[in-house]
Amino acid sequence: MNAGRLIKMRSELRASVEYSLVLGEQTIPLNSYIGRDFQLSFTGNIYCIQCGRKTKQSFQQGHCYPCMRRLAECGYCIIHPEKCRINEGHCSENDWAHAHCGQAHIVYLANSSSLKVGVTRQTQTPTRWIDQGASQALPIYRVTNRYQSGMIETCLKQFVNDKTNWRKMLTKIPEPLDLSEEWAKLKQIAAQSLMTTIQAFPAEDIVELSNSEPVHLKYPVLDGHPISLNQLSFDKTPQISGTLLGIKGQYLLLNSGLINIRKFSGYEVCVDSN
Repeated sequence: MNAGRLIKMRSELRASVEYSLVLGEQTIPLNSYIGRDFQLSFTGNIYCIQCGRKTKQSFQQGHCYPCMRRLAECGYCIIHPEKCRINEGHCSENDWAHAHCGQAHIVYLANSSSLKVGVTRQTQTPTRWIDQGASQALPIYRVTNRYQSGMIETCLKQFVNDKTNWRKMLTKIPEPLDLSEEWAKLKQIAAQSLMTTIQAFPAEDIVELSNSEPVHLKYPVLDGHPISLNQLSFDKTPQISGTLLGIKGQYLLLNSGLINIRKFSGYEVCVDSN
């Protein structure tokens, strides 16, 4: 039996995505457990993933309340990159933003529950696409910082979705799309708005990735088993068990239901499998 504090699962893009469960200093490869009985038992202890203090309640996927209030990574602009203030120079050189918001970002199209637009740090591809359960992804722009990516996303989401329907993502494999063709159509529809947005920045800051090839992603999920949308929670059921049918996004799919591992970052759990 293994025990430790959860953080989001690690993933590696191969023929099928390879997942690992992270429990503190321990890393447990998960793909080999698919098809076997699997059990997670919550000890009742929750620890902040930033400062390590014990907390009664977790906020923003693993933070204690003081860290949630204090840290830039819990700020409003994480959900709304177009509101990032990196361009205004308000963040000190030691601030979290200079290590994250102030680096190159990718604007992309993805096919998850349907066609969507999104943004991520360049260093987070393909991890971001895996976390969203995308079956296809196509980088379309590389920009200098998070604010610029958010402004381009805001422009494009007038014409295409910017969110994943997690229910559809987990229960259905979307029909394959020609993402290069979808981008050509979207670029034509959004041409005027795109031009206005891009011209607001130095020309060298925005690079269209016209030679990008679509990335295809396959997830380790057993065929022929219906996916239950029963959401399992350590706050309601300290012991979660069942046959592990697959893994997609940050979800473990059990025959008893599904659990979003990232949501329970900082929870101390024990893992057992037969």
